[in-house]
Amino acid sequence: MKYISEFRAPDLAKVLAEKIAREADTGRQYHLMEFCGGHTHAIFRYGVQDLMPGNVEFVHGPGCPVCVLPVRRLDDAVELAEKHDVILCTYGDMMRVPGTKQRSLIRAKADGADIRMVYSTMDALKIARENPDRQVVFFAIGFETTTPPTAAAMLAAEKEGLSNFSVFCNHVLTPPAMEHILGSPDAASGQVKIDGFLGPSHVSSVIGSRPYAKFAEEWKKPVVIAGFEPLDVMQSSLMLIRQINEGVSKIENEYTRVVTDEGNTKAQALVGQVLELRETFEWRGLGSVPDSAMRIREDFAHMDAEKRFEISAKNSREVKSCECPAILRGVKKPTDCKLFGTVCTPDNPMGSCMVSSEGACAAYWSYGRFREETAGGKKVARVKAGEVA
Repeated sequence: MKYISEFRAPDLAKVLAEKIAREADTGRQYHLMEFCGGHTHAIFRYGVQDLMPGNVEFVHGPGCPVCVLPVRRLDDAVELAEKHDVILCTYGDMMRVPGTKQRSLIRAKADGADIRMVYSTMDALKIARENPDRQVVFFAIGFETTTPPTAAAMLAAEKEGLSNFSVFCNHVLTPPAMEHILGSPDAASGQVKIDGFLGPSHVSSVIGSRPYAKFAEEWKKPVVIAGFEPLDVMQSSLMLIRQINEGVSKIENEYTRVVTDEGNTKAQALVGQVLELRETFEWRGLGSVPDSAMRIREDFAHMDAEKRFEISAKNSREVKSCECPAILRGVKKPTDCKLFGTVCTPDNPMGSCMVSSEGACAAYWSYGRFREETAGGKKVARVKAGEVA
């Protein structure tokens, strides 16, 4: 297939749905965790879950980089902007995420802090060039996909001698989080059931398929790296179901048009020049996860905002009653949260899962499929799919 429309063809989707229905053993349940916010949105945008038999369930994992950033790190970014008179640059999704006491970057901006939304790391470099008398901090977040652009910006700043540019690094890694979930008390107690993983798309284009080998070899969990389109998700689900039925665990790559075994080695080398592993890093919902994030190497310490600016310790906390942490662990679904669709909407988000374009709550709300369900014992707005009441 060559064109996007072919990956959304209704007749092909019907054929795949029939195959899945035939091959899914009615005597068992299938729990497939998609570890990518793009997959979550594809599932609900195109109604993929509706095409699955009742015993095939998608479990939403922590595949949203904005969502998994802990409140404390967001509070740190707000402090950088408010107390150190820097120009803070970041991607758009981060602007509206609520921190402690509902304090977000956009609220700090409204109160006078110089916070700017950028579309790329090079936008932040441009701002640094145009403001040589100001310190410019790039609030870097994201999985392996957005890490190479951060590294490229740092190397460019070094080459140009931009002494007023630094990075607040919050890049996290996918495989350690996947392993953390498998070894968590939630998995041990059966609160989270995972029979196989839909491997992330863009992340895998950078790191390749090899880093997932341990999930098949050590954890005996199959992984199928899946593309973003609805037929990608359906085909990958069928591949997982077949592995589960056969009692085998291996790594398969459905997204062969983008992902290779070794990944993007040039991007990996670029990252390795300026970043290294942190011993541990806090994830929202998961707690401290070993070897799951990157930090700036000592050779580039002069560009490390955490070292350049003194950030005070603080008592950060989640919004009361927000179930975003449990949703990120796969323990709950958005409709299990009593705030979903009542207090918490895209216009008034209580948690990052409703803010981010990759968040599970945003996916449930955006396409209207779950707005007429009961959430937390209360009826939420009744609307049909794709319509606003």
